[in-house]
Amino acid sequence: MPGITHRSTKTPLLKTKFLSHGTLECRDIAASRRFYEEVLGLEVVQQAPMALLVRLGSDHCYAAVETPGEGEMPLMNHNGLDVASDEEVRQAHETLHEVKDEYGIRQITKPVRQHGTYAFFLQDLDGNWWEICHLPRGGYAFRFENSEVDLTGRDDLSPQETRSRYTRPEDFLAPSTAV
Repeated sequence: MPGITHRSTKTPLLKTKFLSHGTLECRDIAASRRFYEEVLGLEVVQQAPMALLVRLGSDHCYAAVETPGEGEMPLMNHNGLDVASDEEVRQAHETLHEVKDEYGIRQITKPVRQHGTYAFFLQDLDGNWWEICHLPRGGYAFRFENSEVDLTGRDDLSPQETRSRYTRPEDFLAPSTAV
């Protein structure tokens, strides 16, 4: 099992301002655009004959680039999309099962409560994984703002305590910030 890490004390070499974009692969740009807009509700612009830019709710974008081949994104490299409640997670799960064949959705997992969210995963027509989840307001910001769920430098915790802070962070947050 990987160990607990510690914060670096070195000054960063680069003066970066924000995480701006990432890249997704797609096989059929028109089918992928339809999926992004009609299923995931993403805002889409086409920046080149073989590339789209997609975003939702912020300036962070993904470039979806049409590439040959049949590679698949590993599940752990998924992209998260938030909905407003646990009930919306359940409804999204049901809806996606109904349209799975129409949109070429390859796989859909069962909803589960994990690491402070209620979520499920789906694999799209291009082999990319998406997590549909209900996060607290501010998303994962609570993990940056609350020292009780930040495992950085926590060599004092047993493996069970470490795991519980990851899997059930709500047990360690003040009531006003609970997930």
